[in-house]
Amino acid sequence: MFGWGDAMPVHKLSPVIGIFAALAAFVIDQITKAIVVANAASLSTGISVFPGFNLVFYRNDGVTFGLLGGAPWWSLIALALAICGRLGVMLFRAGNVVETLAYGAIIGGALGNVIDRVRYRAVTDFLDFYINSTHWPAFNMADVFVVSGVGLLLAAPWISARRPIKS
Repeated sequence: MFGWGDAMPVHKLSPVIGIFAALAAFVIDQITKAIVVANAASLSTGISVFPGFNLVFYRNDGVTFGLLGGAPWWSLIALALAICGRLGVMLFRAGNVVETLAYGAIIGGALGNVIDRVRYRAVTDFLDFYINSTHWPAFNMADVFVVSGVGLLLAAPWISARRPIKS
């Protein structure tokens, strides 16, 4: 379609696309967290962006929704790195671009949160969505990439069936 597919089969580019997705997710996560940390004082009370969404500064020592809060920080790093290692193997074994993109997004997001745990012993969360007085637990861009990657993995069979890969 764009010319590059003819020079190199898509299946050989798949790992490159996955690695690029991991790097992009990691960089976006780290840039947004750096901005939040630099503005922590003003974000500690929250800044309303629009009704239903605030920017906040919060440190979460657990995982999703604060689960495993209080667990040793190094154990969460070890778990995340083990999962990233397995996902890395799956990225290189994936049969299509959609799966490699999904694995890359998950890996990049997970590594973004690992860096936070190494630096702060907790993860920096800053996206606060709410309805009336009910708030969704705050999260960050790494979480967005992990959840999006999982969603993409779940949808991959249907997406791949609609767009077969040229070899």
